[in-house]
Amino acid sequence: MEERDSYYLYGMHPVTEAVRQGRKFDKILFKKGMEGEQYRSLLEEAEGRGIPCRHVPGETLNRLVKGAHQGVVGYLAAIDYVPFEEMVESALSRKASPLFLVLDGVSDVRNLGAIARSAECAGADGIVVPAHGTAALNADAVKTSAGALLRVPVARVANLRTALYYFRDSEFQVVAVSEKAEDELYSVNLRKATALVLGSEGSGISEPVLRLCTVGARIPMVGETGSLNVSVAAAILLFEAVRQRMS
Repeated sequence: MEERDSYYLYGMHPVTEAVRQGRKFDKILFKKGMEGEQYRSLLEEAEGRGIPCRHVPGETLNRLVKGAHQGVVGYLAAIDYVPFEEMVESALSRKASPLFLVLDGVSDVRNLGAIARSAECAGADGIVVPAHGTAALNADAVKTSAGALLRVPVARVANLRTALYYFRDSEFQVVAVSEKAEDELYSVNLRKATALVLGSEGSGISEPVLRLCTVGARIPMVGETGSLNVSVAAAILLFEAVRQRMS
């Protein structure tokens, strides 16, 4: 079920105008089976601007909107995304060893907000999320982050693998955080320029993304539970980086 408390627009003309004016969207929902020139034009323009678009049953839109939605509902973003390459280059211009988080499919809004809060507190230089398959950065996420999402740069990219290639070309180490990694977190040098990659709550880091990571890091655990909540793992990693960089 889609979020009911997000700020959204509906109707072909209002959504089209907002897209053309450069308003930032988390996503646009279209009714399955839509046809027509207006629909095709809006879909093409939205996708050209990197806005995630999904096709859903008409009943889903009817539950969201009481008015005449005309088969389209657009969720306005609660934050301003920044261009990925601009974010990385800006950080490199300020310091020799920036620290970024890359979130591969974190789908829970509260987890995403909590991760952003830890990232901002730890002085991370930015967060990278995929355009598809991630939690909406909506008002709930901003609230959970205690406003950190309004202070830490966030870049949304069409393909995480392209972003990881860019990090590698920029001489970052790309650290996969996984309970299957051979090296313990505390043996990994986080003083370098680093992109920390965390996976989804259910399946972890996807295989195509994992293959592009250059280092693996495992958080040592002594209990019987198999893994940590992703937001807890992120906090541990971030503040281990802080500890290393302050020592």
